[in-house]
Amino acid sequence: MNIENLWIKYTDTKDKELKKELIEYYIGLVKIVAGRMYNFYGSKIEYDDLLGYGVLGLIDSIDKFDITKNIKFETYAQIRIKGAIIDNIRKLDWIPRSLRKKSKDVQNSISFLENKLGRSPKNEEIAKHLKISLSELEILLSDISTFNISSLEEVLLTKGDYSSEIQQDIGTPEDIYEGKEIKEILSTSIDALNKNERLVISLYYYEELTYKEIGHVMELSESRISQIHSKAILKIKIFLEKEGIVKGS
Repeated sequence: MNIENLWIKYTDTKDKELKKELIEYYIGLVKIVAGRMYNFYGSKIEYDDLLGYGVLGLIDSIDKFDITKNIKFETYAQIRIKGAIIDNIRKLDWIPRSLRKKSKDVQNSISFLENKLGRSPKNEEIAKHLKISLSELEILLSDISTFNISSLEEVLLTKGDYSSEIQQDIGTPEDIYEGKEIKEILSTSIDALNKNERLVISLYYYEELTYKEIGHVMELSESRISQIHSKAILKIKIFLEKEGIVKGS
């Protein structure tokens, strides 16, 4: 039975054995998403746990998918798989309050200096404003990188590119407009980054390269790529807060 017929039959019958076949057919999607996210959460959580959370997202997507809508299941499923993983990671609450505070301190410093200088601040200027050394700032940017990635992923998942992909096919006209508007704001926020930051964001989110692979492309260390990524995300979050897309904390 080909996959199209399998979907038709499952939609009509909701047979458990057919659902099992669909899960087995699409399990590769879970492995792709979980493997990619493991690159950044691996020090905090086991790959098998990410895989388990992802399977829950796959099952949910099979339950809720409507074959009459003009959207590919693979697109729909990857969004829900990623959402399930992020939801469960958030429930673990493994990010210390101190790290959240440090991330917010850096974000506030960047925002203050942007307003004061009328441009994006250099790392040396951020370090001076925080009254820490440049090396301490670079270590801090690396430390808060995973948290920043996680928090931005949540924004993208609920308000940005991921959600608008679904909204364009199954949302109301208001949802479609909002999704497109937010996508344009996200694009503008990325355009405002410096050359290296834009490249890291592009290679990570669109080309789906790892830090190691990005490092090879840019001839920089993995830790340096992590720092660039972390700072870029903070700047995007500042932009989104100013536009009212996300609330400041």
